[in-house]
Amino acid sequence: MSQIRETENFITLFDSKFLPMGMALHYSLMTHAQSFHLWILCMDELVESQLGQLSLPNVTLIPLKEVETKEMLNVKPGRTAAEYCWTLTPFTPQFVFDRNPKVQRVTYLDADLFFFDDPQILLDEFSQSEKHVLITDHNYAPEYDQSQKVGRFCVQFVTFRNTLEGQKVLKWWQDRCIEWCFAHKEAGKFGDQMYLDRWPDLFGSDVHILSQQDKTLAPWNVAYVFKSKPQPFRPVFFHFHGFRVVSNSSMLFYRRYWIGPTGQWIYSNYADAVKVALSIIYHRWKLIPVLPERRTYFDYALRNIFRILKRIQYRSFELP
Repeated sequence: MSQIRETENFITLFDSKFLPMGMALHYSLMTHAQSFHLWILCMDELVESQLGQLSLPNVTLIPLKEVETKEMLNVKPGRTAAEYCWTLTPFTPQFVFDRNPKVQRVTYLDADLFFFDDPQILLDEFSQSEKHVLITDHNYAPEYDQSQKVGRFCVQFVTFRNTLEGQKVLKWWQDRCIEWCFAHKEAGKFGDQMYLDRWPDLFGSDVHILSQQDKTLAPWNVAYVFKSKPQPFRPVFFHFHGFRVVSNSSMLFYRRYWIGPTGQWIYSNYADAVKVALSIIYHRWKLIPVLPERRTYFDYALRNIFRILKRIQYRSFELP
């Protein structure tokens, strides 16, 4: 008789512009992560309304207005939309614990993650460590190493157990992000992310660094990892950093990075899932959420250079 798995709790956050990617994330969890529950912090009222109408299975919505505290609202005017999302990221696991104290652990997920295999593969390693917090390396390919600028670790898949030790790390992170959380490097800080570089020293006995680095791929390492593998394999997840729906008929897959031919199937699978989400959104509300690119002369020139070097890719799409 197979053992019944406990429900894994995940939380993410996004606004209405990121709804297609959020829906793709949910689809990948439905495919690979049973049993699970996904909590979504709705960063604007439109996405709260849209998700409420979609009624995605295994999802609980958290309206932003229900969780914003005075200290959050005090810093909000001085931060961009992205910086404010980063500011709230350390609070998201706590939102779940507060709503259901019986939850044993929560994993924060970036909304542009997509699972190709069971996240339990990573969480089993965490369980075996008997530690209280799980973090993942960027695992940069040497030519793309930005660890000195944005940090060794990536805020993409971060797990906290509902323990005193886990809460201690979480509270420290929350306090730091309220104090400072901006999209530039300053005094060893960058957004919510470089704070994680300090955890092995501050909380070493409580923090586990995932060893299965080849299971957590992203544009900055996919070609490098595939090249080092003697046989085909699939990651647990891919972080589609930089992926955007940039117009009513075009997606930006990536820019700056060399993906390589073996990584193309990953993007094709993700684009198919996003296209399904876009079709649902369009047929229900007659709109397509887009994140248009900047349109300066420098950007046009840079795009042309990236195209020549095969470090940028767009994909046209049509909805049925």
